Amino acid sequence: MTPQGHRRLILSRHAKSAWDNPNLSDHDRPLNARGQRAARELGDWLASRGYEPDEVLCSTALRTRETWEHVAAAVLEVRPQVRYEPDLYQAAPETLLALLKTASAASVMVLAHNPGIADFARQLCARPPLSPDFARYPTSATLVVDFQISDWADLKLGEGSVLDFFLPAGRG
Repeated sequence: MTPQGHRRLILSRHAKSAWDNPNLSDHDRPLNARGQRAARELGDWLASRGYEPDEVLCSTALRTRETWEHVAAAVLEVRPQVRYEPDLYQAAPETLLALLKTASAASVMVLAHNPGIADFARQLCARPPLSPDFARYPTSATLVVDFQISDWADLKLGEGSVLDFFLPAGRG
């Protein structure tokens, strides 16, 4: 639960995708078996800590949509509003920020891609997590960060308080 007057962001990179079909476009690559396990592990981790989003902004790429499906199976007591956003596919930090500012719920999950998501995560935090993997933001990496704002439109970079940082056991 997000305290009143706060906003919580759950910023997740998609789980590991398959590269075994060279005929698929990058946008249409599914998760591989390791990615499916990591996405379920992420969902379990979010649920165990009470980090359930009220709204989800998800890239339209197959691997992000499948990541969300696996997370949702584990984490949800109540179904959040899910917006599949084409602009989140390979989005730069500026695009991620602009889309986040359109969110309305107190707790928002964003599922997107590197390199933009790693850059965005670094820009959000007043102090980054101590994890040596934070800078590269590997697949399934998830940052949970709180902001002392009442509306996402008021979000300023560099003012987020890190609550948690997740990496799957098998590295996603």
